[in-house]
Amino acid sequence: VLPSPDGPAPSVSITEIRQYLRAQDIPFHDGYSCLHTPSLFVGGHGDQPLSANAPFTLFIDKTTGSFLCTATLAEGTWQDFQANVEMRLRGISPIPPASSEETEEEMRQAREDARCIWERALPLWELLDEKETKETKALFGISQVTNATLKRFGVRYLRTARSLVFPWFSPQDATLKGLKLVRVEKNGDTITYVEETLPRFESYRNLFGLPLIGRRDTELVLTGWELDALALHQAAGVASLALPRGTSCLPPTLLPYLEQFKRITLWLGEDLRSWEAAKLFARKLSLKRCSLVRPGNLQPRPLEALNQGLNVTKILRSALLASHKSIVSFRQLREEVFGELVNTEQVSGVKWSRFPELNKLLKGHRRGELTIFTGPTGSGKTTFISEYALDLCMQGVSTLWGSFEINNVRLAKIMLTQFAGRRLEDQLELYDEWADRFEELPLYFMTFHGQQNIKTVIDTMQHAVYMYDITHVVVDNLQFMMGHEHISVDR
Repeated sequence: VLPSPDGPAPSVSITEIRQYLRAQDIPFHDGYSCLHTPSLFVGGHGDQPLSANAPFTLFIDKTTGSFLCTATLAEGTWQDFQANVEMRLRGISPIPPASSEETEEEMRQAREDARCIWERALPLWELLDEKETKETKALFGISQVTNATLKRFGVRYLRTARSLVFPWFSPQDATLKGLKLVRVEKNGDTITYVEETLPRFESYRNLFGLPLIGRRDTELVLTGWELDALALHQAAGVASLALPRGTSCLPPTLLPYLEQFKRITLWLGEDLRSWEAAKLFARKLSLKRCSLVRPGNLQPRPLEALNQGLNVTKILRSALLASHKSIVSFRQLREEVFGELVNTEQVSGVKWSRFPELNKLLKGHRRGELTIFTGPTGSGKTTFISEYALDLCMQGVSTLWGSFEINNVRLAKIMLTQFAGRRLEDQLELYDEWADRFEELPLYFMTFHGQQNIKTVIDTMQHAVYMYDITHVVVDNLQFMMGHEHISVDR
């Protein structure tokens, strides 16, 4: 749930941040997405000024003002940063903002669970039977990935769960902080990969491959999947990282770890949703340094390119620059137009799996489009739209709900019932199981209710788009948001 509008975190502009740092004599330099400063939490005590010779390990997000110290993993809001600066001026050593005891306990438990799984998992090449190793690699489509590559990235296999295990090591001290488990489910000819993370995916902030990055690396390929990162490193010898939540989100807390790279190539997958996500992420990372690999028949995802024996280095060289001038000729658009013609199904958007008739009308959910549903009171607009949004959310479309008419608890109850497909009030013993699964969806709620100032609502939406890469916003309903006196006004 996003911050309550009653006490929203005051927004801060990049100009205010720079002015504050100068006023406090804190040395800084401009990065791509963050400002870099020496850390308040490392060395130096009390009112000693921060030295420009100290390593610049504290990163302040230019859009939100949130900070992260990569040396101590201290993080917090812009207000937390200012509070720590004030403490330092008074001669008190700054204290990293604390998370709740409950969260701390959850994280400790998750790490302990991860450690137990990690110890039970085996390196793939150490399975007793060579036949089992071959069959396992074939199942995950990694027959071409060498043992040396798997070893370098520390990939293991958990027999009991028939899952590949990808570790998350702390960049500071190489301790195990979490895991991602990936298993394959076959349904006829279709293969789906099912992922599970420890800790839960909201707190899983891994950039898979980060401990292998050297300080002098200036070029990077960013992928949406751990197996793609393996394939890229093996086929092209490039520094490659995988995003923890694939193409659905690039959490801002990971941006500081990407600041050292002068050039980032985004190769997120082989469909148009990956292409859209790449364009969205490039804005966060600074368009000037980003290039994008356009999906196509001869440019599938990296693992597929390795399996097909394609020249991965050549594909990387053909990546398109993310930034472009304000005027273009058809020659520059030619490839994109061809891509739309080849992928007509994907261009029409994410299809609803529960509403085939709706697909005929709307073709699918496409970014940048506005759809208005009307109907008399009690005709089922909210019930229908909650299922309509849930359908997309279950397919990975990051969704933000603004329910001004009914409160979030009631809305969440409706959606959970639709998600489980059963009356949970009659089977309360199943509640936790379904709630855990529901919690994994990329679904967020605004905490507004009744009439609201439209600027506050828009600001909250913009914040959500930056933080959670929201691609679908539901407003229910416009009448409540605008207030009744505006009904006659065409707004």
